[in-house]
Amino acid sequence: MATTYKVLGQSNPAATTATTLYTVPAATQTVVSSITIANQASSAATFRIAIRVAGATLAASQYIAYDVAVGAADTTVLTLGLTLGATDIITIYASTATLSFAAFGSEIA
Repeated sequence: MATTYKVLGQSNPAATTATTLYTVPAATQTVVSSITIANQASSAATFRIAIRVAGATLAASQYIAYDVAVGAADTTVLTLGLTLGATDIITIYASTATLSFAAFGSEIA
């Protein structure tokens, strides 16, 4: 099995819109080491992160972060160690269009 360390996804989603940050490729497993959320505005904002196993429809039970505040011109770093299987999806949501998300980790295929 080959392991590739990489930026898994980057996104600056539209406000109040559930958006896919990363989808695990078929026949692959992924370890998400960290996710960063940067607020580019001069006012606070909130974010949500959900893990949709096998691409399931978004549901309340999937959230690992919900309406977490990020201060003005600040960055939140989540050190996670999440293990994901093939076709699992990381979904993000921002209260404003000023949040940028990045996921880092390794793919094992």
